[in-house]
Order: sequence, then structure tokens, then C-alpha cells
Amino acid sequence: MGEQHAETTCIRGLHKEQQTGAVNVPIYLSSTFHQESFDDFGPFDYSRSGNPTREALEQKAAALEGGTDAFAFSSGMAAISSAFMLLSAGDHVIVTEDVYGGTYRFVTEILPKFQISHSFVDLTDLDAVEAAVRPNTKVIYLETPSNPCLKVTDIRAVVRIAKQSNCLTLLDNTFLTPLYQQPLALGVDVVIHSATKYLSGHSDIIAGLLITKDTELAGRLAFIQNTFGAILGAQDSYLLLQGIKTLGTRLRQSSESAERIALFLQEHSLVEDVFYPGLPTHKGHDIHTGQASGNGAVVSFALPSREHAKIFVEQLRIPIFAVSLGAVESILSYPASMSHAAMPEAERKKRGISDGLLRLSVGLEHVEDLIGDLQQALKAAERVIEKVKN
Repeated sequence: MGEQHAETTCIRGLHKEQQTGAVNVPIYLSSTFHQESFDDFGPFDYSRSGNPTREALEQKAAALEGGTDAFAFSSGMAAISSAFMLLSAGDHVIVTEDVYGGTYRFVTEILPKFQISHSFVDLTDLDAVEAAVRPNTKVIYLETPSNPCLKVTDIRAVVRIAKQSNCLTLLDNTFLTPLYQQPLALGVDVVIHSATKYLSGHSDIIAGLLITKDTELAGRLAFIQNTFGAILGAQDSYLLLQGIKTLGTRLRQSSESAERIALFLQEHSLVEDVFYPGLPTHKGHDIHTGQASGNGAVVSFALPSREHAKIFVEQLRIPIFAVSLGAVESILSYPASMSHAAMPEAERKKRGISDGLLRLSVGLEHVEDLIGDLQQALKAAERVIEKVKN
């Protein structure tokens, strides 16, 4: 039998429960483990250092990303923070300009306290990336497609620059998941996930993952995970394993709906811009299709003003208006005051995060219902604004 597809790996893991043959990995709610021998400890001693439920999750995450080792954390930001702990005082990091607001906050507010400097760079501009590399640059941090404007970075090209400069590459793969993008196979050193999003898929847990296939890096990350201690608990590890089982079906349907919604929005007169890598008009579309096998289920779009966005949001009936994405329910976010609230207004504007920008994570509702709801909300926004003008 050849190498199995990722959708199969989502369901069939490496863990086999020997005693009972239980289909689901048991939840090992134990902080500590009895040691049979005075001299030789078993594989588990204390759940911060290792837990059988978390281990089963980490093995599955590594298999999905084509890695050898994975590490599960208590949140996406705990995973990101832990990855940045690979740096030392005096180091410099290059970070994609269009980046999640929480990552921006960590890079600008926390790293400088440890004498780690940073540069935000448009990673779609390879000349700018090369120009930003310094002798002390140790990490290039990527998001592709990025949050919230879905900019596409040429992963292979940035990895090439990084290797020439002896830098590590860290890539946030939350939006596409290992089903649609395999960064390790493209040369990336560490893949990051906010597993809260698509991997879990049910708006129930907070979780983060780091995955690598480099033995030396794996050892360093294992030390950081154990020392820092922001590990994912056994119960949440179990729920994440359950969520991953349906990832293939969920992501496929949501992505198909997202493409139809992106096309609808592109044709609407009130919508000024649509950001979706599956659109041939999307800047970076060709690069995206060369490194990803799917387009994902996030669509961002710009309305003319904050007032238009406010009316539109208040008229919607189906999507929930909330922080986060990647769930079975459609989630609409307003980046300026939600995902990117930590970013100063001038920095948001510089990155194209306008006051009319909205980010829609398309869920599993029927696509005709979603389009109908978007249509009536856009009409309401047009109507109210016209009334105010007159």
C-alpha cells in the first residue's frame, strides 16, 4: 500500500489502544504516572513533560504535516511565542508585514524586552526580503495566505533566501491546514497552527501546534515546551483529535462555498475589493496555485467605509459576528477592532486593513442561504447610506 492521503490520516492515527481496542484515544486525566522501577522511568512521568492523549495528537499532527515531531500548546499564541523562544538576545527577526494582530503585538511588545529586534517586510517583494536580512537575522516568519488580506508569499523563494543567510523559517499554516499546503515539503523549518481554527473546527477549544522534521530543532522545541509549560491538556487534546477527523469534509465544503461567495462579492457594486487566492484576479494567485492544493475558506472584502461595514454586520442573520475563524459556523470579523486591534491605526492602514475591511470565514451552512444573507445585508447598507446622503 502506498502513502495514504491526508484525509485518511485525519481519521486513522498511529495510536492503538491495546487493552480494550477503543476506537477513540482515551483521555488520560492524570498529572503524574507511577514508575515501576527505581532506576528506569517509563515513557511518562509528569503530564507537563508528556501525556498519552497529547502524544497521540502530536503524532497525528506530525504525520499530517509530513514532519517527524509535533508539539501541542495551550493556544496558537503559546505556540507562536514558544517558536520565537528559539531566538536569543541580539538576534533579529524578519516578519511578514501582513500578520495576525496577536503576533504583531508579541513581536513589537515582548521581543524587544529580550533585546531581539525585528523588521516588518512585505514578503511578496523578494528584493525587500533580501535587503532586510542582516548578519544577526535568525528567523524569517511567514503567513501565507496572510491574515487578513490573504497575501501570498512565494514559500520556496523565501526559504532559498533564508538558507543562503543561515536563517530559520517559521510559517503559520492555519488558513490552509496540512490538507491544502505542506510547508515542510517546501523547505520550511517549523510549521505553526492555531489549532483552535480549522483543525478543531467547532469553536470549542483553544490550541496551538508546532511541527518540524529537523531532529535538532525538535529537541530544542521539546525543551522549550517542557520548560515554558504552556502545554495542551489531555481533554482538549482529545477534542482536537476528534475535530481533525472531519477536517477533510469540512474544509472541502467550506472552500467550495467560499469560492462561490468570493465570485458573488466580486460582482457586487458596493464591494470595493475581494481578497481570495482562488480568484484569478488575486495578486499572487499563480504563486499560490504552485504551492497549495486548495484555496481555503476565508474571504476578505472591503466596503467603502466603517459606516457601510457597521450596517452590513448588523443586518446579517446567519454568520456570527465574532473573533476567530475555521469553524462549522460562518464567522464574520471586523479586523480593525478584532483580530488586528493590537495594531495601531497607522500600521493597519499601511497594510491595507481599511475601516471597511471584513473577513468572512465560511462555514458549513448552505451556500445559497449564505449568499442570500450577504445580498440582503449589502442592499440594506446601500439603502441606509443613500438615505443619509439625501
